[in-house]
Amino acid sequence: MEDVLDVYHRPYDPNFPVVCFDESSKQLVAEKRKSVPAAPGQLERYDYEYQRNGVRNLFLFFSPLVSWRHIKITEQRTRRDWANCMKDLVDVHFPEATRIRLIQDNLNTHNPVFLYEVFKPTEAKRILDKLEFHFTPKHGSWLNMAEIEFSVLSRQCLNRRIGDEASLVQEINSWVNNRNHSQATVNWQFTTDDARIKLKKLYPSIND
Repeated sequence: MEDVLDVYHRPYDPNFPVVCFDESSKQLVAEKRKSVPAAPGQLERYDYEYQRNGVRNLFLFFSPLVSWRHIKITEQRTRRDWANCMKDLVDVHFPEATRIRLIQDNLNTHNPVFLYEVFKPTEAKRILDKLEFHFTPKHGSWLNMAEIEFSVLSRQCLNRRIGDEASLVQEINSWVNNRNHSQATVNWQFTTDDARIKLKKLYPSIND
């Protein structure tokens, strides 16, 4: 926990950007009957019947100090998908960075070893050399600012039925562009000193 909080406390350095990474999913649900549009004093109404069109996984990158986020939509959430996200992070999103400080949880697919299963050893090593991993503790995924971004995404964009992947991509890209354009970010206030006070019971007890 303190390691993650220390990373958040560091000043902005374009050569060592901080990126929070997390994943979620969205069920694709299509209408069987046309909904009734909203009217004055009346919310939009949906029929109780719907059609399931599968699930899509959402990988979210969020760099709070530059108010930037990106979401990659995939059909699965495998170690290969994670490895490809790491390659994108290094080669597409922050190619000029010396080293990327990456904050993520301890999900079993988030293991640097998997880069060697997906890429040739020289390529895996090249990607790893650009990444500095900082893992949130067990039951401490709330320390990842990407979770906050997912909460905003859910409230502002995904809290309704979306029936197909093309519509999902369009809606999410629009949300991402608006958030990035408005320079929206997270006003993180929790510090190591706060943790030692508020979470005192989690620290070992030392008797002099």
